[in-house]
Amino acid sequence: MSFRKLPLVRLQLDGRTIPLRVYEANGFLSRARGLLGSAPLGDHEALWIRPCKSVHTLGMRYAIDVVFLDRRQRVIAVLHAVQPLRLAGVRRAHSTVELLAGTAAAIGLATGSQLERVAS
Repeated sequence: MSFRKLPLVRLQLDGRTIPLRVYEANGFLSRARGLLGSAPLGDHEALWIRPCKSVHTLGMRYAIDVVFLDRRQRVIAVLHAVQPLRLAGVRRAHSTVELLAGTAAAIGLATGSQLERVAS
């Protein structure tokens, strides 16, 4: 199953709506699969995996930005352009947002930013 068949959610970043289609992976299988086997993320797409403390890019062919969030959805770390065949994790993370490399900086995601889920 492609991540694009997962439910969509809207997120705000520091009180402003961000122009992303955010797919939510919160079931065991959808979290385990993540982006594997899917066409690459588009410029305006993201995958929010929760709960999730670590990710891997094994089997991927493109770099991603990985944003780690605490339980209150505050950004605690941003890893830019994580290349294929890598592992990344933050011990105190509760969830992650994966984006096409360069997207986190383009929309202003940084350590300390607050993400908020809003009604669709």
